[in-house]
Amino acid sequence: MVGFSQQRGDRLDFDVIVVGSGIAGLSYVLELLDARPGARVALVTKDRLGEGNSRYAQGGIASVARADDSIDQHVADTLSAGDGLCLESAVREILGRAPECMQRLIARGVAFDRDRDQSYDLALEGGHSRRRIYHAGDRTGEAIIETLVARVRDRAEVQIFEHHTVVGLIASTLKHRPGSAPEVHGAYLLDGQAGPIHVVRARVTVLATGGAGKVYRYTSNSELATGDGIAMAYRVGARVGNLEFYQFHPTLLYHSEVNNFLITEALRGEGAHLCHPRTGERFMERYEPRAMELATRDKVVRAIFTEMERDGLDNVRLDVRHLDSEKLAGHFPLILSTLKRLGIDVEKGT
Repeated sequence: MVGFSQQRGDRLDFDVIVVGSGIAGLSYVLELLDARPGARVALVTKDRLGEGNSRYAQGGIASVARADDSIDQHVADTLSAGDGLCLESAVREILGRAPECMQRLIARGVAFDRDRDQSYDLALEGGHSRRRIYHAGDRTGEAIIETLVARVRDRAEVQIFEHHTVVGLIASTLKHRPGSAPEVHGAYLLDGQAGPIHVVRARVTVLATGGAGKVYRYTSNSELATGDGIAMAYRVGARVGNLEFYQFHPTLLYHSEVNNFLITEALRGEGAHLCHPRTGERFMERYEPRAMELATRDKVVRAIFTEMERDGLDNVRLDVRHLDSEKLAGHFPLILSTLKRLGIDVEKGT
């Protein structure tokens, strides 16, 4: 048995500690160093750098880019998809800045797909009335993450702690007391490979740890999405809310040899049909006759669940047989190569 004294690691000091290395954490580090060159940064990730939900995003990022689109239309689509639960001021702020954020990603080297005329090949997804999804094939998250990881590794000011888990924040107040104003001074880092716990002090602590979607057995969320950041923030007095809103993709591959492999909704954006496996019926017509397969995720997943419960099904089908095979291969190489490896012929539907 190893006692606590034997687990003590180093005491380290930084200007900023960033917990999490998805798009949010990596982007924050780069933006910080652009604004404050020379700042000493600790970047902590409980797996390899860049591992997590961001890496496995297939479809892309929504941002207004075409003349037939507008920020107001994007806001309207988002408020409609939010079903009255959105804070409109926040929606307008985020979507209004989206084009600028996309340009920053492009400037950092992210190669989004382009058409033959070199304009961006924008996709259509559920809840959107216009094509506004920037993507890199069906590996958009991976393309962004690999680019940002390379940029972060180039910065000498950043000390990267891979395979380290933050087990708690260093705070002046640990209880939820009325009127208390806890201050966070850093974090305790557990080295997942060597074992010791390091004390890392910093003037600023940034939690970019993502959500807790892995509380569900069947989910498109990464194994790392376990809510650590939310829990540690709550323990030192942060207010948390809206914890019931964990959403993930309605369509995962149902196959014994793969675990929760995502089938991006961009496939439905290109015309794939959700069908009943016994009758072949496009059942979305009975639930969302206007939007059909491009309804928002909550409506699509509710329809799928209802069909499965009513008829005792284990799954439903996504039919792409009517789509252009060359276009599918160009836009969805990861999905098609995975299906081919598993012996699934999308052209025949078998």
